Amino acid sequence: MKIKDIKGDALAALRGKWGTAIVLSLIAFGLFTFIPMFIEILGSGGFEAWYNADVPSAEASTLSWIATIALSPILYSYYWLFLDMRRGHSVSIGNLFSTVSKARIYFKTMGLYLLTLIYTFLWMLLLIVPGIIKGIAYSQAYFILKDNPDMVVNDAITESRKLMDGYKGKYFLMMLSFIGWAFLAVLTLGIGFIWLVPYFTATMASFYQKLIEHRHAETMSI
Repeated sequence: MKIKDIKGDALAALRGKWGTAIVLSLIAFGLFTFIPMFIEILGSGGFEAWYNADVPSAEASTLSWIATIALSPILYSYYWLFLDMRRGHSVSIGNLFSTVSKARIYFKTMGLYLLTLIYTFLWMLLLIVPGIIKGIAYSQAYFILKDNPDMVVNDAITESRKLMDGYKGKYFLMMLSFIGWAFLAVLTLGIGFIWLVPYFTATMASFYQKLIEHRHAETMSI
């Protein structure tokens, strides 16, 4: 599993689908970012009060966090669609709301988001580095849940830890490989992120796909 091969695989998956990938990214992160922000502004008493406040009120911050957690299933749908692209399946903008349309999946993905946040936070209370390592260990849980929708949320996290055993360093280096691109995107006043975010997400999906294929090959060779 070479990083350049994973990123090349991601670009191949995006070929001919860049338009859909960009629109999905704009909608998903637009909803995930601006709705909680809008709720926080309302909870602060309006834009002027929110803008002039050094720290948002506890009530406004709480409402914003609730909105973020409630919208997390849409973010997972977004990731899943990129895995579908990698697997050669057709995707549409409407599929972005597939987790919202099914109550069982909606609450399961929301629970996964909340539980991984809690686990990572508790590890970070000990030390920052162990928290980062555990966050990486949990990174495949949402893809695992897509492939195993009947799996208990905590089991998906456990399976992610097992799957990432021996690959956490590779994952970390792969994320670091995007720093240069992120810097260039900032220099374009953020416009470059329109292409970078789909590329990054596609790379995460390709990493997972190659990881399970690699693990399967290892199991078959034993």
